[in-house]
Amino acid sequence: MKKTNDNPADPFKKALTDATRAMANDAELNVAFSVDPSGMTNEVMRLPQVSRRMSLDEVMLARGTADAYALHKRFHNDRTHNRYMPEGTDAREIYDAMATARCEAVGARAMPGTAGNIDAKLESDAIKLGYDQVNSFKEVPMATALGYYLRHMATGRDMPPAVANAMQQWQTQFEERSGDTFKGLENAMDNQVEFAKFARQLIDDLGYGDQLGDDPDDIGDDNDDSAEQEDQDYEEDTPDTDAGDQEEDSEEFDDSEDQQQSADQQQSQVSMDDRDDMDGAEEVDAPDGEAPLEPPTPPAFSDADPNYKVFTAEYDEEELAEDLAEPAELERLRAYLDQQLEPLKGAVSRLANKLQRRLQAQQNRSWQFDMEEGMLDAGRLARVIANPTTPLSFKVENDTEFRDTIVTILIDNSGSMRGRPISIAAICADVMARTLERCQVKCEILGFTTRAWKGGKSREEWLQNGRPTDPGRLNDLRHIIYKRADTPWRRARPNLGLMMKEGLLKENIDGEALEWAHRRMVARPEQRRILLVISDGAPVDDSTLSVNSASYLEKHLRDVIAMVEKRKMVELIAIGIGHDVTRYYERAVTITDAEQLAGAITEQLANLFDNDPRAVKRNALKRTG
Repeated sequence: MKKTNDNPADPFKKALTDATRAMANDAELNVAFSVDPSGMTNEVMRLPQVSRRMSLDEVMLARGTADAYALHKRFHNDRTHNRYMPEGTDAREIYDAMATARCEAVGARAMPGTAGNIDAKLESDAIKLGYDQVNSFKEVPMATALGYYLRHMATGRDMPPAVANAMQQWQTQFEERSGDTFKGLENAMDNQVEFAKFARQLIDDLGYGDQLGDDPDDIGDDNDDSAEQEDQDYEEDTPDTDAGDQEEDSEEFDDSEDQQQSADQQQSQVSMDDRDDMDGAEEVDAPDGEAPLEPPTPPAFSDADPNYKVFTAEYDEEELAEDLAEPAELERLRAYLDQQLEPLKGAVSRLANKLQRRLQAQQNRSWQFDMEEGMLDAGRLARVIANPTTPLSFKVENDTEFRDTIVTILIDNSGSMRGRPISIAAICADVMARTLERCQVKCEILGFTTRAWKGGKSREEWLQNGRPTDPGRLNDLRHIIYKRADTPWRRARPNLGLMMKEGLLKENIDGEALEWAHRRMVARPEQRRILLVISDGAPVDDSTLSVNSASYLEKHLRDVIAMVEKRKMVELIAIGIGHDVTRYYERAVTITDAEQLAGAITEQLANLFDNDPRAVKRNALKRTG
């Protein structure tokens, strides 16, 4: 029988690609299926991978993602969007979420077949974020909930369960603050200029009017007026159609105006490029007296979110634990730690021994036979007895340690960890470091907190500068290195007692700490990197949250986690103590009692090594060898 390598998912992918291009009105659109997070740039639309088994969830997620991006490409005009863009970070986040919701709602009203697909995508994303379990509006970003509510109001559709649960946490506030404004939603949906004005009014209703900046209609000149007219020409009333499938829906659109707009956009881009070239030439040949060139834009503070801001990093510190206390004090604190956890040490040690046995069982042990010297080969014992001079009767064991691996344990040193949680976290990290060292696995122990309560010197400087709006993170970070990867456990052992130091534990800014630990790991030479985060809650810093949005630090944490998981250079796992961290981390476990921490760490690390693809392959080769 002839062997075939055809993937049964390929016909579906081709059909979805063709439908997406038709819906987006772009025959040259590059559509790719990838295990990386979905996204869309000017060059490519990246959709979720569809496996050979083509499960219903995979198919619906791929279709929903494709529909969402295609509708955004078709119904969204960047020039109009940017013209009415607010200045403040929170207002921009709300504005962007509303723009996305508008495109999907307009498409759902014109092409009902897309509505169910997009619902499936929204539900999948909401469940991953834990929105099916939330009980408070504080657990859902306002922008996200507003996007859900706008889709619901514009289409009249019931939202999927997880989406509806997230939306309902904010619905009362939306209706109380913006009920009158929402009455104009129907008239604004089909025209992006009118919708942008509607969005700005809604942002003002929700309390972010100070972040809107100047009204572009009040400061516009003739060029702005012509641009607005062009944007209005771009908008068209969506046809009333009930076609069921995407290809038929897309054919019922009149594409002529969209094609003209696409050509206009391309011409605009060419003009801008030409102007950039001319500007560059003028800068080179500019005579004396011309205005100097503007300084280059400073690099973003965060790789995960270019918009994440820090008022000042001047007072941040990254310190070795031994530099934060005298040696005698560290020894005293370590003795106190051991005394506090004496009843628990036996259980922790047993779990550590269990982990050690599981790790050592996976080491790459093999034998070389037919050797001139070494251990006597029992399989040739009879031959040796019959003829003691028989050559090549020995074997030599090859014992290769794990492929280069490093484990970093990042411990939340916030005030809410004070008492038994931080004590158990410290002793567990200590025992895990010792255990991993026995198995030739490098281990690093890090901690994160802030230098002060209520903002410290950063806030003082902010007050002296007149309280500028939108300052970003407003506290002094303290990142602590308890044990470096290359430091032997016996030398770092006293350092962990520092966690018992009175006054050390303050606020927690998880996103920057996670990004810091990730940067340290990426710089390491090991082939495999595992980052274990131990935390008891969401990021909290009163100083920062008092002058930014309530979700400012939480959003950055989510962005950093997404970056780490997308780059796949570090394997990320998390353990939450009395707090559900599964809504942040894809691979996480929550424990209700701090005394369960030792077992949770052991199982998480053991499972990671059990699932090491190289170890699985290696063990398979040993069994077949």
